[in-house]
Amino acid sequence: MNLEKPATRAGQPASILVVDDTPANLQVLAGMLKDRGYKVRPVPSGKLALQAARCDPPDLILLDINMPDMNGYQVCEQLKTDDKLQGIPVIFISALTEPWDKVKAFAMGGVDYLTKPFQMEELHARVETHLKLHRLQIELEEYSHHLEQARARIQLDLELARGVQRGFLPRRVPEIPGYTFFAHYEPVYEIGGDYYDFIPLPRQRLAVLVGDVAGKGAAAALLMAKLSADARFCMLTELDPATAFTKLNTLMIQSGLAVRFVTLMAAILDPASHSVTLVNAGHPPPLIYHRATGAVDTAIGSEDGGFPLGIIDDLQYPSCQVALEPGDSILAFTDGVTEAMNAQDVQLQGKGVCAALQGAEHSPRTLVEQVIKAVKQFTCGCVQNDDIALVSFGRL
Repeated sequence: MNLEKPATRAGQPASILVVDDTPANLQVLAGMLKDRGYKVRPVPSGKLALQAARCDPPDLILLDINMPDMNGYQVCEQLKTDDKLQGIPVIFISALTEPWDKVKAFAMGGVDYLTKPFQMEELHARVETHLKLHRLQIELEEYSHHLEQARARIQLDLELARGVQRGFLPRRVPEIPGYTFFAHYEPVYEIGGDYYDFIPLPRQRLAVLVGDVAGKGAAAALLMAKLSADARFCMLTELDPATAFTKLNTLMIQSGLAVRFVTLMAAILDPASHSVTLVNAGHPPPLIYHRATGAVDTAIGSEDGGFPLGIIDDLQYPSCQVALEPGDSILAFTDGVTEAMNAQDVQLQGKGVCAALQGAEHSPRTLVEQVIKAVKQFTCGCVQNDDIALVSFGRL
């Protein structure tokens, strides 16, 4: 038999408050418990029990029922209304043997019920069991409190990180005579790995970039921040956008972050010639809307695409060029759109996006809004599993 006494969290003997109006019962109970090394505090009445508990809360209470002035039920009821004392386990000890007495004891908040006369070993077993349960309950509550504090700190950090990440994204769309722009960004978590940017280039050109870092959350967001800086540097230092992608890919490889690849699409708008040069590194191909016909098609073929950035060094990326007639628009988006899934785990895919846009007159804003609507209708309330970014621009 294990005679080791349960100790409190501080390593001290557990404190037990014994309440009984019969001195002989108090003496017997106190002696039995002291022999096991517990710290015992005997009190002869319910009122004194409440005073003692409020002065120095015990780890467990052994409580008689039939007492003058205030019976055990009333004592327990008072204990359970006190925020400081309500968690203390109460074991009723009584000569009452009717089922109703036991039911009432548990209804008042008791954790156990011993009928007099009782066996010494039964008493010790129940006391030890409930002390252990009480200690585990306290440890669980403390652990839960620590988790809540940690969650609050993480939430604060994420809120700060979201603000920092938003700082890497454009605060407003460009203003170019004869053109209009629209963008939408929706991370699945507080922060994400989707990226877009507008970079003014020499000769009055504008680079529109849309990218997606593999993964989600903080790690993807950090790499997105690096991508933002490196992409801007490469686009501004290389006249040819395809060469800029090759340079950016080399920087990604040299960074040592190749465990996470990046898909990226660049559309270089030349308002003077109303032409758009497209470069694609493993990204969902952008779409082009033709106002004259109302058709929506992919703006870049599979032969004009390349590998994602950060996988293979020394890659040469192809480019292609499309012309924008009045009313035409380019729409680029991340794979959170094409890989949106419904309840049957079926993806929307690029053809689903095209189908949602056919047969209507669009502006860059309505293109983006219609795609967002199509994603929500397709997923039918299913939880979003990836970040979403969409950027559209068009000729007036």
